[in-house]
This record gives sequence, C-alpha cells and structure tokens, in this order.
Amino acid sequence: MKKKIIVLISYLVLMLVMGGCNKAETNKTKPEVVKEENTGTDAKEESDNEESDGRNETITEVPYNYVQELNIIDDNYRNFYEIFVYSFYDSDGDGIGDINGIISKLDYINDGDNATDSDLGFNGIWLMPIMPSTTYHKYDVTDYYNIDPQYGTLEDFKELIKECKARDIKLIIDLVFNHTSAKHPWFTQAVKYLEGLKEGEEPDLKVCPYVGYYNFTKENNGSSSYYKAGNSDWYYEGVFWDQMPDLNLGNQQVRKEIEDIAKFWLDLGVDGFRLDAAKEFYSGEKQRNVEVLNWFTDYVKSEKEDAYIVAEVWEEEAAISTYYESGIPSLFNFPLSQHNGLITSTVRKLGTSTAKSFARSLVSLYDKYSEGNKDFIDAPFISNHDTTRISAQCVNNEDQMKMAAGILLTMNGSPYVYYGEEIGMNSMGSKDENKRLPMLWSVTDTTGMPDAPEAAEKVTQKFPPADEQRKDPLSIYNYYKRAVRIRNENPELARGKVSVIDELGSADICAVRKVYEGSEIVLLYNISKEEKTVALGDAGLEGLTIRGYLSVDGSEVTLAENKVTMPKYSIVILK
Repeated sequence: MKKKIIVLISYLVLMLVMGGCNKAETNKTKPEVVKEENTGTDAKEESDNEESDGRNETITEVPYNYVQELNIIDDNYRNFYEIFVYSFYDSDGDGIGDINGIISKLDYINDGDNATDSDLGFNGIWLMPIMPSTTYHKYDVTDYYNIDPQYGTLEDFKELIKECKARDIKLIIDLVFNHTSAKHPWFTQAVKYLEGLKEGEEPDLKVCPYVGYYNFTKENNGSSSYYKAGNSDWYYEGVFWDQMPDLNLGNQQVRKEIEDIAKFWLDLGVDGFRLDAAKEFYSGEKQRNVEVLNWFTDYVKSEKEDAYIVAEVWEEEAAISTYYESGIPSLFNFPLSQHNGLITSTVRKLGTSTAKSFARSLVSLYDKYSEGNKDFIDAPFISNHDTTRISAQCVNNEDQMKMAAGILLTMNGSPYVYYGEEIGMNSMGSKDENKRLPMLWSVTDTTGMPDAPEAAEKVTQKFPPADEQRKDPLSIYNYYKRAVRIRNENPELARGKVSVIDELGSADICAVRKVYEGSEIVLLYNISKEEKTVALGDAGLEGLTIRGYLSVDGSEVTLAENKVTMPKYSIVILK
C-alpha cells in the first residue's frame, strides 16, 4: 500500500499556528510495532482492524487555521488527567514512580503560561491513592495523614500542590474510606482487644472505641465477605478482601475521623477528592449510601465552598441519578465507559448503536442525572485503572481510538483521561496490573521509566512512545492535544445545555446543539469511515462558521454554500 505523504511546508505551518514545536532528539528509533495478541476479554473480534487507521492511505495534511483564543473559566469544569503515581515517572531511580516524578512532568500535562504550547492542556489532575499502604495499588490505607514512602514525603506533596497552583491545575486525590488496611492501627488495636476478651465478655467501646469503627460480629452466617478477627471469636466485614476491613460509617466517631482527614488535606491545598467504592459504603443499600455522600459533601463544602468531589458509583443511569440526590457535584458516568459503553459501542457500531441514537441517549442521560441534582457536573470517561484501555476496546484501530477520544473531549462536564491513553498504550486481559503499566515515555531514553507492577505480564505496545508521538502531527498524542485545546477555547462544550438536531442526524452523523449563557455552538460528528456531507439548511441553520475541527488523518473539514464536508471519523464545531 502507498505510504502516507506529509507535506513538509504544511507541517511547519501547523506547528507555527499551534504556537511552537517541541524540541526532541532526532536519532531515536520507533519501538517494534506488533499487533497485540489477545487484547483482553473486553476486546471484540478484529473486524475492520486492517482497514485504514489513518496511516496507510495517501493523505496530504492541510494547515489547521482555526486556533482560537483560550477561554478557560475558573470553576470546577476541568479536563482531568488520571495518574497512577507508581507507574508514571520515577525521579529517584528506585523503579517506582513518585511525587517528584509528577512534578518533573507537570509541563507535559500543563505548562501554565509557557508560550511554547508544548503541553497537553489538562487543567485537572486526579491522583490515585498516595497514602501509606501495604500494596502496590495503595487502596488499603495504613495512615491517612501521610504520603507513602515509596512516593515521597509530605514536603514533596506540598511542592506538587504549589506547582499545580502555579499552572492553574486543580489537584484532587483518592480518599478511600469505605475500608482501611488490616494493618491500620485502628483495626490492629480492635482485633488485639477482641482477642483479649474472656469467654462471654462483650466489648466495651469506652475501653476500645476502635471496635466500633468496623463491622464486627460473632455470626458470619457463612458470608464470604466476613473473616475471622485474629484468634478471637469475632468476625469482621471485608467486601473486597480480608486485608481491607470495612469501616462502620454509621459510627459518629468514624465520621469525625474522616472529617478531620478531609480537613487535613484541604488545609494542605488539595482541591477535592475522588471517593472510592461509594456504592459499597453499605453494600446493596442505596439510600444509606446517598446519606453518606450527602454528609461528606456537606462537610467538605463547609470547609471549602469550591471544593470538587467525584465518586465512583459503578451503576447504570437510574442508580446514578439517585446518588446525585446526595448533592455531590460529580459521579463517574459509567454508562458511557468501557468496551460496551455508549462511546465505544457507537464508534465501533456495535449492536444497534448509531450516531443519531448516541445523541438521543446522551441527552436522556443528562436529563436523568439532572433529576437528582440540577447542578451536576458530569464526569465522563472511557477507561480508567479498573478497565481495559481504549486500545483494547477498539482492537488497536487508531481511527476509532481517536474518534472515541474526540467524543469524550467534546462532552459536557469534566472528562477524565487515564494516563497513557494519549499515546494509545495497550493493556491486556482482566488482571489489574496489566492495566497499570509504566507510562511509555521513550524506548531509547529509559530515564524515569518505572518498573512494571510485580505481577504484571508482558504487554506488547503497538503505538510509539510519547517522545516520538510529540513530533508526529498526526499521532494520537497530537489528536488529544488539539481536542483539549478546542475544549479550552469553547466553554460551551463543557457547560452548554444540550439538544439533538434531529434533522441532521443519521446512522453516521450525530448532530447536537449546546447553549451556554446565550452563546450557541453546533457539533457534528461523522462516525463512519466514509466522507459525509451535511446540509445545514435541512435544520434551518445558516450563517455558521467553523470554530474548530478534529480529523483522524489530517484531512480538512470544509464549509461551503451552507454544506459541511466531513472526512471519515471527524468532528466539527460550528458557531
């Protein structure tokens, strides 16, 4: 097949328009490009995988002439970048990512006022757990008031906060209070006390209040989520694992502990929290979970009015709507995510998914969530540390991976992008470690590359590392970069009231209108591998101009005589 032709002069024009180019070494070689075998249980058959992915056709890239002034509003609508610290960047050479490693890479995420435009443009960061723990993932906390020594110190973290604020990046951290580690002093003291009780003696919470911090019982009734508390006659609840005993969130002393913990981190300067496993606070008891979220949200807002909270509620839309009744600002939009979620299903045309039905489903979701909280900020995502990556979901089809990212980054709310998705990193299978592999910065300069988690398997990376993709204007990286830039230029994308433009929609075309504070934009999505023409007059739309566009292969979106010509897998914003 013919090789792609990139016109040199067009490349130079593009770089000048975008504000500069990134300095990079020129003597680096690309990693071996091998199609990943068995991309995981979430990956479907490789139908269309050999179709053009934007790299096998003869394409003449055209200059992009639609860069607008940034219009970033200082509120909690942000573009979040999720980081697993362990696997991001290692600053001290011990093989484990750390806080100082993140600081050294902040300019990659957002360089603030640096005029080189060499950053991705994310203005929010979510750090997975950073507190001391016995595991690599650190979801079992042993000390809520410190940084895990593998990651650094509190002083390092304070420096990270300072550097984030200098770049107007909002920093939120994982706060895990559904459970603690079995090595947490609260739990070890409780078990020690129970082991010392005489036969028939009941625990006295005045003597050991920590017994009331957990769900201890003498009757486990054969439940698989209850475990023996040491050598005592008591059992404790641990929904996820015997080393993660569940906290008793109905205990007022426990709530006071959690409030004190939240205040500690807010006083340090964090901008909010991501709450883990919110539907398991009281497993199977939705209304009690809602009450917990309401209590925590009210407390945090009383300490920091503009604090941002997002919770993990791995549920369908009706349940998520109910959880929004707690008043929490955001809940992750799970119906949009993963291989069978609305985004990937629509891009891959799985089942009955069409572009037009996607628009209707999206508006339906927003309407449903607003019933719970009219001021909700959606938290859409495609993948995270618990799911297969976009590469697996789209079976390494680069066009579809880019299109999925484009949809995500033009959605309402605060989208979340998992580290490495911007370069198409691969995951494999269902093992968590295989979804949390080291960030692929380079294959020739391994400085700062962490080791993989101990139980991780070898996963072939199909796409080039970050340093190479930054030099390629048609890379996945530069697609994300432009998408985030467009988002930062157009506040309507995150905040606008959405409605479907039925007259323009079809199996391949998604058409929506967004209105924010009197400003209206129109978004058209060509979710197909063929060029499409959309006649704006069919919806009575006239006088619009192109505000910006995304295409997977450098092709141009054009507007002439009130007709928009859209190349395959493209998105255009009109105003």
